[in-house]
Amino acid sequence: MAKRNMIEREAKRAKLVAKLGKKRDALKAVVVSATASYDEKQAAAVALQKLPRDSSYTRQRNRCALTGRSRGVYSKFGLARHKLREAAMRGEVPGLKKASW
Repeated sequence: MAKRNMIEREAKRAKLVAKLGKKRDALKAVVVSATASYDEKQAAAVALQKLPRDSSYTRQRNRCALTGRSRGVYSKFGLARHKLREAAMRGEVPGLKKASW
């Protein structure tokens, strides 16, 4: 089980991304725009820098939905490898079974 503060930190990041994601995307579009003037680009870059770092979606980390583990997480299922294997053995994941040959 991951530390409680790490799980809460990820939840906080997800909230910030949901809240400021559109604003951040709009500012980034102005910065890379070919039609925007130099002053507009500078103003957009300054505004982008003033936003919290955690509002960037790239700062989020995939975590297991059950344990909060950050490594070995299958994004398709949202579970860490240990919990995915346990769920597959119990038959809780449709269409997934342990390989045997």
